[in-house]
Amino acid sequence: MKFFTKATAAVIGSAVMLSAVPATAQISSVDDLLSKVRQDAERVEQENRQREATFRERRDQQEALLAQARSELNALENQAAVVERTFDGNREVIDGLKAELRAAQGDFGEVFGLARGKAGEFKALLDSSLITAQYPRRTEILGTVSESEALPSSQDLNAIYELMLQEIRAQREVATFQAPVANVNDGAEQAVTRVGPFAIFTADAGNFLDYSAPTEEGNQILLSKLPKQPGGQIQSAADAVTNASAGDLVYAPLDPTRGELLKSFERVPDVRERISYGGTIGYIILLLLAIGGIFGILNIIRLFLVKMAVSGQKRKAQPSKSNPLGRVMMAYDSSKTKDADTVELKLDEAILKESPKFEFGLNLLKLFAGIAPLLGLLGTVTGMIKTFQAMMIYGTGDPQLMAGGISEALVTTMLGLIAAIPLLILHSFCSSLARSIQGTLEEQSAGIVARHVETRTTGGTTAV
Repeated sequence: MKFFTKATAAVIGSAVMLSAVPATAQISSVDDLLSKVRQDAERVEQENRQREATFRERRDQQEALLAQARSELNALENQAAVVERTFDGNREVIDGLKAELRAAQGDFGEVFGLARGKAGEFKALLDSSLITAQYPRRTEILGTVSESEALPSSQDLNAIYELMLQEIRAQREVATFQAPVANVNDGAEQAVTRVGPFAIFTADAGNFLDYSAPTEEGNQILLSKLPKQPGGQIQSAADAVTNASAGDLVYAPLDPTRGELLKSFERVPDVRERISYGGTIGYIILLLLAIGGIFGILNIIRLFLVKMAVSGQKRKAQPSKSNPLGRVMMAYDSSKTKDADTVELKLDEAILKESPKFEFGLNLLKLFAGIAPLLGLLGTVTGMIKTFQAMMIYGTGDPQLMAGGISEALVTTMLGLIAAIPLLILHSFCSSLARSIQGTLEEQSAGIVARHVETRTTGGTTAV
């Protein structure tokens, strides 16, 4: 029986960790364990010596590569020094040649320098002109003259004033030509009409176009359709120009800002956008207007038909149930054998039964007409609250941050008034028709009572 101490157990644990002992190996004594530990230690030491040898070999290789890289760096530095000396020599030669050129030019150097400067300025002017859309490559010669250091030829100098004359002539022309439009038919060429340097639009539809100057990359599609057309009289003037014949005198659209004024229409909201500024309250006001307007118009039609029926009944002796006056006359027929007071009360009762039918919906119209401006006032308050909140959070540096609240305040007030005015007019028409019909009934009722009393007095019969 063998005993193991704590130290012996630790040695056994170390031996197990250092060596990968197969599962089938059996250790029967401490001597076997110590022998196994020694073997593992020798194997680990041998592996460490192999690693050190490998590291030394790699270190020698890295030192050789480092030496080679330093040699290449020195060679490149020497080559760069040679190139720099060559560059400095060439620069001195160029400076000398430039001095000789200036000396040879003499006074003409200043003249040609002025020509190059003016060619550059005139090129920038022509690039920003709408006329370049008709002649897209006309400024290339000016770019060549302005950028060249050589003396311009007489042909190049003549091109400057020829382009000036062309620009002057084209500014007084209304011309139609073919040009590609970026966002129409995938950039295909369209017939466009140009009114001097002030406006340009398609000849078939009268859509105004936006002009962009040519770029250095040589982009020749200089025109694009404006996202939002001005419409109205401006659009009509464009159509008049495109449909005019030679010699006709028509009004033409002119934009003295060369397109900036037309592009500003993109920021002008249409009716739908303006209504949307009112928010939820604005839509509620419009809903009240729609309901009240439809109800008021239908009520006016109904009362007008009733009035026509009453007017027709006045010319007939035989009462009819289809109209209020006929029903009042039928109430008299059922009580004409009684005394005058009873007849009068019966007629008043019949009129009172008919009166609510005339006044049906009048209070609703009046209510809608009163609520609409109050809702507009509510929208004004909420819009100003939003404005002050934006001022509190972002300050007053950017007016656009406050524009939403101000727009809501103003638009809801406008919508409230727009809804209240027609609703009040409809209420007034309905009230007038209702009072007219009721007055006719009261008038006819008074006449019936008078004839009834007269008949009773004379002992005759009553004819209605």
